[in-house]
Amino acid sequence: MKKETMTSRERVLRAVSHKEADRVPIDLGMHFSTGISAFAYYNLREYLGLDTSRIEMPDMVQLLARVDDDIIERFHIDTVLVNPPYDGYVRWNPRGRYVFDVPEGAPLQRATDGGWTMGGLRMPAGGFFFDGGWPSFHTGDFIAKAAANAERLYKETDKFTVYMQLGAFFGGIEHACAMYTDSEAVEEQQEKALEHELSHAGEVIRRMGGYIQGIALNADLGTQQSPMIKPDMFDRFVMPYLSRLCSFIHRNSDLKIFLHSCGSIEPLLGSIAECGVDIISPVQISAENMDPAVLKGRYGDKLTFWGGGCDCQHVLSGGTPEDVRRNVGRLMETFKPGGGFVFNQVHNIMGDVPPEKIIAMLDAAYENAFY
Repeated sequence: MKKETMTSRERVLRAVSHKEADRVPIDLGMHFSTGISAFAYYNLREYLGLDTSRIEMPDMVQLLARVDDDIIERFHIDTVLVNPPYDGYVRWNPRGRYVFDVPEGAPLQRATDGGWTMGGLRMPAGGFFFDGGWPSFHTGDFIAKAAANAERLYKETDKFTVYMQLGAFFGGIEHACAMYTDSEAVEEQQEKALEHELSHAGEVIRRMGGYIQGIALNADLGTQQSPMIKPDMFDRFVMPYLSRLCSFIHRNSDLKIFLHSCGSIEPLLGSIAECGVDIISPVQISAENMDPAVLKGRYGDKLTFWGGGCDCQHVLSGGTPEDVRRNVGRLMETFKPGGGFVFNQVHNIMGDVPPEKIIAMLDAAYENAFY
């Protein structure tokens, strides 16, 4: 194995600048679509002989775990989650041996069928996440708390991180339909959203721009088969606002712009790059028209692919550890030349993925990462 010569932060910044670093950076849990279910995380820690008594859930809908320093070190992770801890925690035992630290304000109640409710959200018996909505249990000034955590992480670690609370001007299929039925209302709505996001981004840059390395914008633009919105409608109703937001961020900071969008979005990637987006994630290679070689060939000099390093939908879920290792090796070979790639699986590791396959994936990522 070759020797690492760069810090994690240097490594990621070089990769997203489309230059080869000493190795491909590896992410686990920097964003709420690049993480790991707390259930799978518990099993992983238990399998590795690590303490399972204080597993924190920063995401109470997808029930993701905050990745601890020992896992970051074991698997050579180059990133860290900037979201601050909650003000207070309680212990939650959803079932069996699993016990997690959750925010004390979360209204968790056992359902009659053995599942759980959390306000208007529901998790069935044996489930791994809640459905619908996105409640926050942070109190007070979230940006100030995130800024304090970002400063701490910047000074105490060498990891790359992003602030991830901004939107990207697309609200799903109903929003797409409204573009046809009430275009004026949509344009008015987008202008208001832009005003809000410009103010939000400005506050983030002012309070923590020296301690984070990116801003994540979030908008699911794709289905399994195609974009939810035609390219011409994206160019009319989304692109002008996304471009202005990206331009503002780039003019006022050195931060990289990370766009989260699931699904089949290849027809939109040219416009997304033109808007000023630097990074696209999670790179859902299992969706239609998302062939890794095509993506790398067409957009590899314009966009950094953050994800796409392991097919969660078919291989991580249904394959063997050896299948996982082969899948990671092939995808690394496709994406890593010339930089512009950060390894992560396609979206979060689900709660029923056994630790042997998670270890196979992350170890194979590191083994195949060096240039």
